[in-house]
Amino acid sequence: MSSARLAKIRPALEREVAEGRFPGGVVAIARDGRLVHLEAVGYLDAEGRVPMRPDAMFAIASMTKPVCGVAALTQVEDGRLLLSDPVGAYVPPLMTMQVAKPTPAMLSGEGPIETEPQRRPMTVQDAARHTTGFVYGGFGATAVHAAHPGSSLTVANEHDAGSLAQALAATPLRHHPGEAWEYGFSTDVLGLVTQAVGGASLGTIMRQRIFEPLGMTETGYVLPAGAAPRFAKALPTCPLTGKPQSVAAPLTAPKLEVGGAGLVSTASDYLRFAEMLRAGGTLGGARVLSPATVRWMGSDHLQGITGGPDRMDPGLTGYGFGLTVSVRKNAGGSAFMGAPGAFGWSGVFGTFFWVDPAERLAVVLMAHAPGEMRLRYRRLINMLTYQALEA
Repeated sequence: MSSARLAKIRPALEREVAEGRFPGGVVAIARDGRLVHLEAVGYLDAEGRVPMRPDAMFAIASMTKPVCGVAALTQVEDGRLLLSDPVGAYVPPLMTMQVAKPTPAMLSGEGPIETEPQRRPMTVQDAARHTTGFVYGGFGATAVHAAHPGSSLTVANEHDAGSLAQALAATPLRHHPGEAWEYGFSTDVLGLVTQAVGGASLGTIMRQRIFEPLGMTETGYVLPAGAAPRFAKALPTCPLTGKPQSVAAPLTAPKLEVGGAGLVSTASDYLRFAEMLRAGGTLGGARVLSPATVRWMGSDHLQGITGGPDRMDPGLTGYGFGLTVSVRKNAGGSAFMGAPGAFGWSGVFGTFFWVDPAERLAVVLMAHAPGEMRLRYRRLINMLTYQALEA
């Protein structure tokens, strides 16, 4: 990669900081397994004018999902779990579900909700690719969305594993399992399955199978001791709406370590996770997954299924979805640059990562920019990374 072209990243982000649209962040890029860029830009605390630091801590929200996906796949590789298994084999309340009929009253958000039995039980594969039929409460206007809990972070502090399973079982599905992609509690269901199979909490499985082997010493469901001063702050108001905003630091452990959100990490730590995936499941002599399993994870699993990740980010037009990650299908057609086979995901608070096996890249953006501006910074870092490639 061109060091001169990588140097374009700082001034581009500094312009965003100067214009009051971006608080600051950390960008980490590896190519061919070598760190080629690690830079902190802007402010850790914009109001206090505290400079950003490379070891800043961030709430990675839905970038927890691919970590949960890898944890689940370690159980698959152990022969304890199959993607074709029904979720209800491990979380019994979810074996028999009702599905909302698409009536005008349900679609309008007014209700009542009429239901019918599911056509088939949801599988582990459905949980890994957002095709269970579960949705998030705030991500749609139907009566089913209104009946669902708010988000992964909401349920993490309100439920234990048993009560979450019961709460989800009591909620009608928006779609029949396996028929439509829609973002929601699917990965939290995957987390329930993983800990049931693994015989330990999800966080424990992540630590033993991923964080410790990869040397991810500052990633977990609660801030490490003494790390609170390194937790980055969002701008106090959204630059687009003017509404107050903040990102809470997880100072205490959640009631339930869920698969859909909750981890905190640094750019360097998460880059180790991304590079492990880019390298086919291994890093520094530690093998987390086999190369075949990583290729399977990063393959499109949505053939014949309606919807896709462009519902969450229009820039992902033409992307499919693998096992907890979006997957690029073609060279063109998207607002993002990259080669077919590139995969990754993002977090609602402003974090973003992807790996591009064909271009031998692993990239992480850490920032607390929770409004719609986060879509801009995903595209910006994506473009600034690829324009620096020389071969």
